[in-house]
Amino acid sequence: MSTLGAVGAGIVARERGGAWGIVLTLAWVVMLGLFFAMTEIQIEGSAGWAANLPTWRIEHHWLLDIFWGGRPMTGYHAWVFPFMALFFHYPLVMLQQWSLRLEARALASIMLFWIAEDYLWFVFNPAFGVAHFSPAFIAWHKHWFWFAPTDYWVSLLVAAGLFFYSYKKP
Repeated sequence: MSTLGAVGAGIVARERGGAWGIVLTLAWVVMLGLFFAMTEIQIEGSAGWAANLPTWRIEHHWLLDIFWGGRPMTGYHAWVFPFMALFFHYPLVMLQQWSLRLEARALASIMLFWIAEDYLWFVFNPAFGVAHFSPAFIAWHKHWFWFAPTDYWVSLLVAAGLFFYSYKKP
């Protein structure tokens, strides 16, 4: 067995993981979110949700309220969202392994990634910061509950359920 094959077999053998596996996965996903947030800050500057990018936009459509939190659909987001989904599924393709548990973990990681990336975009963006993380300053997050966009709460709840399923012992 090649070295890569041995490493891959070890990763898949630990599919159910332990406490360190969970911590490592969560930390890695948040770190990926940080790096992508910093990249998007360089791309978008102070104009979030691709407001000043040379891309097409669909501002109003009833499906946007259901699936997109009322935010516009842009050409930028139409490409970056599936790209990240493919990115998080790459380990399954590379190792040629798939299971419902691994799929649940990939989907949960995608959800956590977007929450972390979005929040960290505000934290580290010089035009915003934590003090401006509110509906008064963020027009593209249209629905808020308590101190965060409702998307965060829904995604966190679903991601937690998927992570729980993916790590629970059968």
